[in-house]
Amino acid sequence: MTARRRAAPASGRTRRRPDLRHERALLREGSTLVAGMDEVGRGALAGPVSVGVVVVDLSTRPCPPGLTDSKLLTPAAREALVPLARRWCLAWAVGHAGSAEIDAHGIVGALRLAGRRALAQARRSVGDVDAVLLDGKHDWLSRPRAVDLFEAFDLDPMGADRLVEPRVRTLVKADLQCASVAAASVLAKCERDGLMTGLARQYPGYGWDQNKGYGAAAHLAALREHGPTSQHRRSWRLPEHTGEVATTAQEVDGTSGSVEAADRADLLGGPGTLLDPERVATLPAT
Repeated sequence: MTARRRAAPASGRTRRRPDLRHERALLREGSTLVAGMDEVGRGALAGPVSVGVVVVDLSTRPCPPGLTDSKLLTPAAREALVPLARRWCLAWAVGHAGSAEIDAHGIVGALRLAGRRALAQARRSVGDVDAVLLDGKHDWLSRPRAVDLFEAFDLDPMGADRLVEPRVRTLVKADLQCASVAAASVLAKCERDGLMTGLARQYPGYGWDQNKGYGAAAHLAALREHGPTSQHRRSWRLPEHTGEVATTAQEVDGTSGSVEAADRADLLGGPGTLLDPERVATLPAT
């Protein structure tokens, strides 16, 4: 009996695992410390938006086996990689901006605040980062040249206002190519999932331990029945009692509004946490 041949990937080749080629290119150009950054929670209806940062230098060795974009990993695989990723890099952190901050300043401004909080935390361990590899097409991290109405981080107690501005290089699918960005995506995903699992116990009925605040059917049904909590992004068009279809991220800031697959990741806190569950839970509604 002839053995069945395994189907090849659509591209005809095996996907290459993330490595440090792009990070080392920046380091050879004169940077001393390079950070990979990735975000999670942009398209959710509730909870914070979170940004992970992982810092490397020329001494950093190849990344742990199995590390890749968090969306390609099972919850158990992500959790298993967390301690490995933390030990592998020079420094790591996850910054958050809560739902009230998203409402007040928009999703891009909140991403900027969360990212700068993460960098401020990493700076405590290794100093200022020279360059950042950012997943995607748009630089949402740098302070705009024009007068910016969002200046909350100028008074930020976590130190986001005192950053030396790093140069930012954007790269589409960086989480599949750059080891530091892949590690940042795993750390951010696991930490935000843990926060949402904790918030699910304070706000039962919305299924956040399963859907992590995204627009799953059970979450939308609970919104229609009970209305929003202080953790919902009230500037977004939520279904509530009106039967409206929930807004997508595309309607808010032009990005994809796809809903992440629900999972049961339950990793809480850690030394990189900048906004702990208690802080998130007490952010006021607008």
